[in-house]
Amino acid sequence: MPPMSPNSISLTARAQSRNHSAMDNRRPSVIVMFGCLLAVAAATPTVELELEAPPDGANISTYIVHVANSHAPRSTLSAARLTSVYTSFLRDALPPHISEPAPSILYAYAHAMTGFAARLTERQAAHLETQPSVLRVTPDKLYELQTTLSPTFLGLTPSSPLMAASNGATDVVIAVLDTGIYPKDRASFYPSVNLPPPARFRGGCVSTPNFDAAAYCNSKLVGAKFFTKGSTAWCSEASPLDVNGHGTHCASIAAGSPVPNANLFGYATGTAQGAAPGARIASYKVCTGCAAKSTCPSSDVLAGLNEAIADKVDVISLSLGGQHPNLYDDLTAVGAFSAVREGIPVIAAGGNSGPDRATLYNVAPWFLTVGASNMNREFRAPVKLGNGKTFRGVSLYDVNSDPSYDGTKMKPLVYGLDVGSDGCMAGKLDPIKVAGKIVVCSPGVNLDTEKGAAVKQAGGVGAIIASGVNYGEYVKAEAHVLPAVSVTFADAIEIAKYSQTPNPVATISSFSSFTGQLSLSPPRVAAFSSRGPNHLAPEILKPDVVAPGVEILAAWTGERAPSQVVTDTRRVKFNVLSGTSMACPHVSGIAAMLKAARSAWSPAAIKSALMTTAYNMDRSGGAIKDTNTSMEAGPFDLGAGHVDPNSALDPGLVFDAGEDDYISFLCALGYTPRQIAIFTKASPVVDVCSKHKGASVGDLNYPAFSVAFKSYTDKVTQRRVVRNVGSNVNAVYTISRRGPVGNVGVTVTPDRLVFDAQHQTREYTVTFSTLNPSVKSTEEHGALVWSDGKHEVASPMVFTWPAPKPGPKPAVAAM
Repeated sequence: MPPMSPNSISLTARAQSRNHSAMDNRRPSVIVMFGCLLAVAAATPTVELELEAPPDGANISTYIVHVANSHAPRSTLSAARLTSVYTSFLRDALPPHISEPAPSILYAYAHAMTGFAARLTERQAAHLETQPSVLRVTPDKLYELQTTLSPTFLGLTPSSPLMAASNGATDVVIAVLDTGIYPKDRASFYPSVNLPPPARFRGGCVSTPNFDAAAYCNSKLVGAKFFTKGSTAWCSEASPLDVNGHGTHCASIAAGSPVPNANLFGYATGTAQGAAPGARIASYKVCTGCAAKSTCPSSDVLAGLNEAIADKVDVISLSLGGQHPNLYDDLTAVGAFSAVREGIPVIAAGGNSGPDRATLYNVAPWFLTVGASNMNREFRAPVKLGNGKTFRGVSLYDVNSDPSYDGTKMKPLVYGLDVGSDGCMAGKLDPIKVAGKIVVCSPGVNLDTEKGAAVKQAGGVGAIIASGVNYGEYVKAEAHVLPAVSVTFADAIEIAKYSQTPNPVATISSFSSFTGQLSLSPPRVAAFSSRGPNHLAPEILKPDVVAPGVEILAAWTGERAPSQVVTDTRRVKFNVLSGTSMACPHVSGIAAMLKAARSAWSPAAIKSALMTTAYNMDRSGGAIKDTNTSMEAGPFDLGAGHVDPNSALDPGLVFDAGEDDYISFLCALGYTPRQIAIFTKASPVVDVCSKHKGASVGDLNYPAFSVAFKSYTDKVTQRRVVRNVGSNVNAVYTISRRGPVGNVGVTVTPDRLVFDAQHQTREYTVTFSTLNPSVKSTEEHGALVWSDGKHEVASPMVFTWPAPKPGPKPAVAAM
């Protein structure tokens, strides 16, 4: 192909593919997101787990069967006994003509839900769902997989108020449901305290040929189990050992012991420790890896949740999830409901599908849903061109191990499309045209590190990789196998145009870590972080908060390279990753310390404290920005704001909620008694909504207000109840309004809350209306703030209106 003219340069952006077919509400499409974020990656559609094809042609798949609690065996039975009872149930329920091949039970659930996972034919599954004792049958799904500075950035020093009040959460067990854990020679999982696990904790470690529980488990790592039956057709990872790296990374972010002089190739050097360095870790492996791929069947995830609840952990951390057409088919939401009912906060990643709207995962109100933001650190690798221009680049290339690197020498520059592959795909680059050159690569399809590996394989000496077309100023540093950098999409366009000029040359002039005041003041919402509004319940604001999730240093597996490229033989003890998967365990650790310091608080109260004390100003004093647009971030981007752990210790007021509140919420969504029984395990199934008539989704006692006006003349009233948790039992709070909301009338009744020893809870209502219906706003936001002179209890407000109908198209003259 001849070189393209400068006027025709167009970096091809691989947009994230989406399945636009109608979604069957029985077959939710779910993607599990992990820190190894693809810049603009194509998402592989989920598929059902077909395990074998019997002679009669009836494919066997895994199904999750929800059993009505009144027909279920006692939850106190052992797992073996529960499995036996459900095996008998299947034998009796299936008529002879569909009883073969014989079903087999994978898991029996008694805590996360009531029922079992089994391998069944489609006819067997369909027949079971007709039984009065069965509430629903859901197909299992095969899910594709998606900190030296962060504790300081969060204000978590040994003498900080929350760290002191919680004693580092030494009496708290955090359950991490992920790809397992790699404790071999990893100081992050060495004991930080020589105390036995909390007496209430019932978990433990399982030994396998490659996981010696006696050697690896201790007073830090108090639990290590695996649940891989749902993926045994693809992987044989019957072990808690993490061969992927993601689970190890997340566990050490949540509660890793302090490790001095931690770094990746000399980058981010410092003391690496978890958000709650004294907390205990219980690892539940629910995701397995096959070569470069990993899978998380919903049956395995639910089994991990079931075991964590039974083990009586204190906090559950979930860096996985997906979108669903309803909540009762979201098995993670079902299991999390059961955990929250037991007083266990469930912290969940919001997803890496930003910056598009309504892309959030884990949107049920009982989750604490976390988005990702950056910090005041950058791994700089500037790109200099022969025309004298310099561009901001970032990288984690191990320059100290490359004696041939010389940033002062310019190298020939080519555009990937001109040498075989604009996206720098392995095996498609022409070695004759690439040898000795730096290649400009388009975003998407393959990992950025795979692009660099492809350039190296073809004889190239460097790569300049474009960030996502919609990612704005966001660029992601990677542990490349050759000198390679990420630049913004706009800069990549300019560099690619320059590559079409005569004798273009470039160099990556240096590689370094920088911590301090950045030109783009942090924190900023990461472009990849999934956004609201809540696609299932627009009246429930999501995400709840944002936390550090960009370029986080944490422990890593010894079974996989830091680049995550199969051909990379390097092994490291720490790696740097980005994603909401990294933001989530930060908040899990903070929640663990809040639970230790405020043991009487419910999961909802902990979430409330984190939301109402979150901040919305960056380090320069301006509003927190969005890296996608460089404009002010709104509640659909950052929720209530950036977490402020120490302020959450003393929020003044909390918005509490429990099982009855969530049942009212489910009723307001229009769910039937049988659908709600999937969550509540009601016995027998009754019309629980009869006592919640007139319930409104917006009346859930949430620490935020998300108002979806149906018209410009609509008026909406929402109710809230707050509890005084401050030291002054006679506190008096007054209301104020903050933010740029200009076209919304807000009336708070009463506008003054007076507490005393006998009245520590108070109720109020807020009525919202459009002030000027002729002004066609589409979205506005602000905050309501209760203050007693000491505390400021802020509730974000966001308002949306229906999009204006398009007018008639202008007439076009015929040619």
